[in-house]
Amino acid sequence: MSEHRPASVPGPFSLQLAALVRDLDPEGRRWVFVAYDQLSDRLGPLSRLDPREVGIVVVECPDKGNRRPYHQQKLAYVLGNLRQFALEQARRGVFVRHIVARSYSEALRGLVPPLGPLVMMEAAERELRHELAPLVESGVLEVVPHEGWLTTPEDFGQSQKRAPWKMEPFYQAVRRRTGVLMVDGKPVGGAFNFDADNRRPWREGRDPQPPTPPTFTPDAVTEEVVALIAEHYGHHPGRLDATTLPTTQADAARLWRWAMTECLPSFGPFEDAMSTRSSGLFHTRISPLLNLHRVLPRDLIADVEAAAIPLPSKEGFIRQVLGWREYVHHVHHATDGLRAFPAPTSAELPQPGDGGFGRWRGTPWAAADNPDVAIPGGACPSALGADASVPPAYWGTPSGLHCLDSVVADVWREGYSHHITRLMVLSNLGTTLGLSPRELTDWFWVAYIDAYDWVVEPNVLGMGTYAVGGLMTTKPYVSGAAYIHKMSDYCGGCAFDPKKNCPITSLYWDFLARHEALLKSNGRTAGAIAGMARRTPEQRAHDADVASETKAALQAGLRVSPSR
Repeated sequence: MSEHRPASVPGPFSLQLAALVRDLDPEGRRWVFVAYDQLSDRLGPLSRLDPREVGIVVVECPDKGNRRPYHQQKLAYVLGNLRQFALEQARRGVFVRHIVARSYSEALRGLVPPLGPLVMMEAAERELRHELAPLVESGVLEVVPHEGWLTTPEDFGQSQKRAPWKMEPFYQAVRRRTGVLMVDGKPVGGAFNFDADNRRPWREGRDPQPPTPPTFTPDAVTEEVVALIAEHYGHHPGRLDATTLPTTQADAARLWRWAMTECLPSFGPFEDAMSTRSSGLFHTRISPLLNLHRVLPRDLIADVEAAAIPLPSKEGFIRQVLGWREYVHHVHHATDGLRAFPAPTSAELPQPGDGGFGRWRGTPWAAADNPDVAIPGGACPSALGADASVPPAYWGTPSGLHCLDSVVADVWREGYSHHITRLMVLSNLGTTLGLSPRELTDWFWVAYIDAYDWVVEPNVLGMGTYAVGGLMTTKPYVSGAAYIHKMSDYCGGCAFDPKKNCPITSLYWDFLARHEALLKSNGRTAGAIAGMARRTPEQRAHDADVASETKAALQAGLRVSPSR
């Protein structure tokens, strides 16, 4: 049943849900709160209780959607899957209570008198754990472990001798414990890591054609969600496309079948490649559904392990899911959202939480659209002292840097680009431009359909911007134009020559010069620092001038000029 619906006329979702639960008896059931990113009946209490003996509560919180300028496609992704999941559970015989409320705590607190204490799996997002903590402390909400994770805090702790934490020993320890891609205690193929085989650029006409992602025919429920987003969140950025929304369980299964057959055979060699031809190349695009638990990590790993695909592709995918995904979750949890460790802090941000959207639009986000909704502040480490604002180029204002403009266009069109474009274009430029790590993190949070606090904060604060120093990565991930030229076709459409006058190279050398004292003792950056030290005084001055001019142009919303 749907309660507190803001619209006066019931829509397809409310009508279908009411019809499905009409003959179900809600009395005597065990009530489970299913968070927006726990949409599976094969995890937690819901997986063990008879559908006739369980009821679930699903909550829509309009203020949550308006808290930040989330990409419209992301909002539709979450809400569409939440509603379809509710209907799927009602068809199983589960009694469903659908609540629309100002907050999750408000919704659940109001249900306790009639239903009794509720149970939920631990929330993945710190934001939700923090909001629900008073209910847990008062005993009206019982929290049990989140069964979507494949590893434990003990796996993490036992694999790390000291800071900096490293993913590789964690990944190898988990492989040994679980037996994934292991035979007789040894890794299949004789190695845990096939990264050396997975670094080929993709070239049109030479390499396999990247597959076209499947499209989906939206039903009445999904169409209603799309209309709701357009009506109530149309002031949010990003393109909303119903045909690219997998919202039902059948849609999720179809996307995974496509990924298995069309993407994964060629995924490994081109894992790091970037192209204007495809925002994903051979990446599976499964992460948004994985982070909602519409597909389960354990099933994906089992499917890939059993698949007849090349070992570098198989290991590369499993490393992302069993290795990096689990690792960043542990880092986030262990540090209370990158808060609980000694680190320098940047100055207070002018618009925390909106990724610079309010400044780009010219009106503060909260003041213009949701004055009663506070934007929670996040951790603001900045080990490199970076504090510049995210420039308009990240919101779609042309910069003249074809790589940046291409990736940004992908993001605002799809809410997606794969992990190398995130790291080696968006974060690389963010780091060398000296952008505030917190503000850049918030930009990623609102822009990507798979971004939640537990995954975006370690990835951007920890790895992408080196804001927490060597806590979880061993070096800043920065490069000049040479890497982008080698691994992409972006440079072919650019006004700059990557070998002669691309400002990305000057930004790189200038970054190394400014942070020489910190980086020269780091074994992984010592070679780059030595290369920088061989540059003549004239070259260094040129680097500094070009970097300064590039930063000024981007902050002003101007195209970077190839005048030099």
